[in-house]
Amino acid sequence: MSEHTVKAFDDDIGELRGLIAQMGGLAEAAIEQAMDALKRHDLTAAATIVEGDKKIDELETEVERLAVRLMALRAPMADDLREVVAALKIAGVVERIGDYAKNIARRVAAIDGRSHIEPLSLLPAMADMANDMVRDVLDAFAARDPEAARRVCERDRAVDDFYNSIFRALVTFMMENPKSISQAAHLLFIAKNLERVGDHATNVAEMVYYAATGEYLGDRDQGDTIGLNGE
Repeated sequence: MSEHTVKAFDDDIGELRGLIAQMGGLAEAAIEQAMDALKRHDLTAAATIVEGDKKIDELETEVERLAVRLMALRAPMADDLREVVAALKIAGVVERIGDYAKNIARRVAAIDGRSHIEPLSLLPAMADMANDMVRDVLDAFAARDPEAARRVCERDRAVDDFYNSIFRALVTFMMENPKSISQAAHLLFIAKNLERVGDHATNVAEMVYYAATGEYLGDRDQGDTIGLNGE
């Protein structure tokens, strides 16, 4: 984006991007820490993650206030307006990603980290894949890079395939080990939360592409994920 005549406008846009980056960093860290707490069955760390979600919520409120002020005082147009609106929407999506991390942390108490449930060892790799999408799409937003955003969209199918594989493995495990159904069900919801993180990263990528180009990405192949409301 070119520099504006009114320097205060550039300062506001810079602050908006900074707040989004801060939110994204906290959400990424929360997902990573929640998976680590799950592996170690660390209830203290899980409680800290749940409490830390408040900071993400506070930052979302700051983004909303700044975006509204910016639109009221600067009356942005064209690509400037698209960027402000995109920032507003992205803040809401990142807040949801923080909620998924909180949901995962809340399930730590219900899952024994010493359980010999094979998909439990696969979930961290799925979390890394989804978290990489979040980090890369926020980098694309900061750089106003539509091609980087497009590449993030292309990776969503891999996360969906990971989820479907874990889903089938867990269902098979539950059929063979009825006593572990409760723990396996919690793992299913965690896998669904991670699949939704990938979906949200893709949604952000579509917003970044539109904000940078003024054009919509074509309909994407959303694949076939096995239904499970993990929210």
